Amino acid sequence: MQNNYIPLAERLRPKRIDDFIGQRHLVGDNGVIRKMLANQKISSMIFWGQAGVGKTTLAMLIAHTLNKPFFTLSAISSGVKEVREVIEKAHYQSGTVLFIDEIHRFNKSQQDALLGAVEKGVITLIGATTENPSFEVNSALLSRCHVYRLYPLEIADLQQLVTNALQMLNGGLDRQADQVKNHQIIQVSETEALFRLSGGDGRKLLNILETAVNFALESTSQTIDNQVLISDEIIQQAVQQKTVLYDKSGEQHYDIVSAFIKSMRGSDPNATVYWLARMIEGGEDPVFIARRMLILASEDIGNANPTALALATNCFQAVSYVGYPEARIILSQTAIYLATSSKSNASYMAIEQALELVRQTGDLPVPMHLRNAPTKLMKNEGYGKGYMYAHDYPQNFAFQEYLPEKISGTKLYEPLQNQRENEMRARLKQLWKEKYGY
Repeated sequence: MQNNYIPLAERLRPKRIDDFIGQRHLVGDNGVIRKMLANQKISSMIFWGQAGVGKTTLAMLIAHTLNKPFFTLSAISSGVKEVREVIEKAHYQSGTVLFIDEIHRFNKSQQDALLGAVEKGVITLIGATTENPSFEVNSALLSRCHVYRLYPLEIADLQQLVTNALQMLNGGLDRQADQVKNHQIIQVSETEALFRLSGGDGRKLLNILETAVNFALESTSQTIDNQVLISDEIIQQAVQQKTVLYDKSGEQHYDIVSAFIKSMRGSDPNATVYWLARMIEGGEDPVFIARRMLILASEDIGNANPTALALATNCFQAVSYVGYPEARIILSQTAIYLATSSKSNASYMAIEQALELVRQTGDLPVPMHLRNAPTKLMKNEGYGKGYMYAHDYPQNFAFQEYLPEKISGTKLYEPLQNQRENEMRARLKQLWKEKYGY
């Protein structure tokens, strides 16, 4: 292979918007970006999507189609200095397009450096991010940009990439088909492994295919009648192992965590351990997983099974000490327990309703009999007068008012239908009679 060899994915990068593969909702006949280009006018935007779905390529094609000056920065290696240099140049180059890859990695001050130039139209910003912009891009910059979602490539898109790649590898699209030895023809006989391993990532698909082709060319047993056949087996051998699609800092992270939590909340231990395995295999921090289970134990199980919170707390402490690989066992035990436990969000709903009530009613005065009376003056003013000490009464209960007068009788905690909370409801009804409607 020549020292100046260009990777297949780069060589296949389209030069025209008509050759762009995927994202038809943006670049198809009725796509919003297609219409912008037809009108020769583009606004600042942020592309949100996983790696390998065309964010960088689409930005380049936009600038090329409109014949605009194009600058590209990576938020990993660039800062405010580089941003200001581009903005300075843009004052002398009308219509400058600035593409910032991984814009979510810019901190607030770096993002703020873009605001004025974007607002005044000195630059047209195109940002690319794998993160949800709502969380990772500050609101001031976000309000000045349109956000467009880019999705993983569909099977038809991946198939088209394979077709284009084979044309190029076999010398049909350019003369850099140096992988082909003695005019051997490369054929892809199976695509299941290729599509599965790529996970809708076009760049990954091309990289895997190129690796597999090189692997096959080095093995004479793969050549039949001057044809090199790329099968699922060859793909697996070349890649060695299945790559787990799990980006701990990307959207996949949030989606899988969400599925994990919802599976436990939905009392499905099988789905729970599956999503747990996805996180473990992807290298997720066990403490992060345990922390999420700690929250669920209170939010979704609560007093239906108070032991759940204790177990989740112990799990959190244990994995902090143990770590992988043994931590997987502790996580699995706890996750299955939480998934199979009775569920109640009554405590969660109670505090949410209480907070809303506080916001609506403001700072209501504390009833006099509940006030603290540390001084004689306060006692003379009536602080604490009439308070009934619960332990002086039968069942350690005194029937008195504990809420401000304006909201007396308001019920915020509603026990749900499970064994423990049914017992709570019965006790509350016995104590409070009809006051709260238990």
